[in-house]
Amino acid sequence: MAHVDVDLKNVQEQFTFDGKLKKNVLLIGGIGVVLFVLGAIFLMMGGGHDDHHAAVQHATEVASVASDGAHGDAHGGGHHGEFHWYQRIIVDFWMSGVFFTGVALLGFFFFALQYVANSGWPTLIMRVMLNFRQFIPVGGIVLLITFLVGSHTIFHWTHDGIADPNSPTYDAIIAGKTDFLNVPFFLFRMVLFVSIWTFFGFILNKVTKAEDQDMSGTTKYFRKAQRLSVAFLIFFGISESITSWDWIMSIDTHWFSTLFGWYILAGWLVTAVAFMSLFVLILQDMGYLKLVNENHLHDLGKFLFGFSIFWSYLWFSQFLLIYYANIPEETVYFIDRLKSDTYAPLFFGILVTNFLFPFFVLMTRDAKRKTIMMKIVAVVVIFGHFMEYCLLIVPGSLKENGGFGLTEIGTGMIFLSIFLYLYFTGLSKGGLIPQNHPMLEESVHHHT
Repeated sequence: MAHVDVDLKNVQEQFTFDGKLKKNVLLIGGIGVVLFVLGAIFLMMGGGHDDHHAAVQHATEVASVASDGAHGDAHGGGHHGEFHWYQRIIVDFWMSGVFFTGVALLGFFFFALQYVANSGWPTLIMRVMLNFRQFIPVGGIVLLITFLVGSHTIFHWTHDGIADPNSPTYDAIIAGKTDFLNVPFFLFRMVLFVSIWTFFGFILNKVTKAEDQDMSGTTKYFRKAQRLSVAFLIFFGISESITSWDWIMSIDTHWFSTLFGWYILAGWLVTAVAFMSLFVLILQDMGYLKLVNENHLHDLGKFLFGFSIFWSYLWFSQFLLIYYANIPEETVYFIDRLKSDTYAPLFFGILVTNFLFPFFVLMTRDAKRKTIMMKIVAVVVIFGHFMEYCLLIVPGSLKENGGFGLTEIGTGMIFLSIFLYLYFTGLSKGGLIPQNHPMLEESVHHHT
């Protein structure tokens, strides 16, 4: 590859969020609203119930046996009484909120990771990573409101009397977890984590933008960003795991997995990389990021390929150990999903979208350098992991009354539209290319 001289003082680009892109983002939200409304109408007309009671009943009877004397209702402690159509809406909002907030967090995590790793190749696209932070506070607010409105629908452990031995709804297993699983402490953790993630996003954005104006020729802002990134990653390592327990695993309160934090991290991370790849390609199609070449795309493709395998490894490790041990209180989690005609297609579908498809399509070097291939794989991976979050959250909350249909897709598209709108709005504030970054030249001449 021939060396091309580039004036590093004249590589700045200013992104403008208007025109066709803004219309497309709003169109996604509009389609989402239509699908959501249609789905809600079907639910109100009685279309939200599935005829899979027998299969789920069988699975939850196993859970009841495994609970070792703990009180459970007809669905092993997971069913929340009579089903109402709006409960599915509440769970859908929680599912989409968790998915997009996690993706935003992991996109920002990937940004901070580049500073800690002294990585030079992605300097040209650092702002693409940084602006994932825009959705974190909004997602946190949505999740807080959703929890305050529908905590009883989503989380069985929030029910009154669940930890009271004199209550007819007493559950000994949940009672043993109330030091951690109680509403005040849960809300405290949620607000604390989202606030600190938001703070780190704000301060790192401020530091990197200040670097653009620094003409001293020093690396003081780069080193400051490195120190902040180290602090963020330490806090992230603790908070992400706890968040995965709080927001997802505690829905199935009787069940737990010791590698759940890693598993959730892998899913969020590969989805964030898929979004990064799409954003880079979209911006290039619009005439931006002129200095980003096929070598940068190749590296993004390698991350997308590698993290898909990493997710698959953790998924299979979790499943295989539980399958092999065959302990009832562990296997019930998968039985609930495999014995239901509603959730079984999702269970096997995510293996295709999240592992087999990206693995075989991105296996070759050339595939990672072709924009059309990267776009297709990124879209499939994003959709596949969104389906995964339906499988993670909906069965534990709604049992046989859940599913993956119009309301889930519609809610996801509404959240996607908000996510994209905030992202591109943030990207338009300030330069698209970092200025005075000590590794900018390395990124401009990146070659693999």
